[in-house]
Amino acid sequence: MLEQREGGCHCGRVRFRARIDLELLSECNCSICTKKGILHLPVAIEDFALLRGRNALSVYTFGTGLAQHTFCSHCGMHAFYIPRSQPDRVTVNARCLDGIDGPSLRPTRFFDGRHWEEAQRRRIAEGGEAPAARSNGAETLKTILDRAPE
Repeated sequence: MLEQREGGCHCGRVRFRARIDLELLSECNCSICTKKGILHLPVAIEDFALLRGRNALSVYTFGTGLAQHTFCSHCGMHAFYIPRSQPDRVTVNARCLDGIDGPSLRPTRFFDGRHWEEAQRRRIAEGGEAPAARSNGAETLKTILDRAPE
């Protein structure tokens, strides 16, 4: 069930609002998600708004450069990012939602990011959305930043 929630980074410089479905909570075992401890909530770009912090965000990319791993340049928190698997969408870190009891979160889905190519094929074969043709994480992030207030 979709519900509107707000969240942000630890220091409060980065804030967002998103329509999320906690039943879609997932985790990934890739190197970066494992180290960040992110719990993923996929969000359509039209259901996500950066409320503040446009100038506080830094971006880290690696590998294909498609994923845009955003983080607050002050506190280092990864509140949301643009995933390689769906570069036309946003993934909210459920642990960064206001009023969430992080230890009680129980992901019902798993993405085997250590074997990314195979996991992506399986995700799509099981009914997951395929990325839009020519979707680009940097363009998705630019759209979010362009809509955000100064």
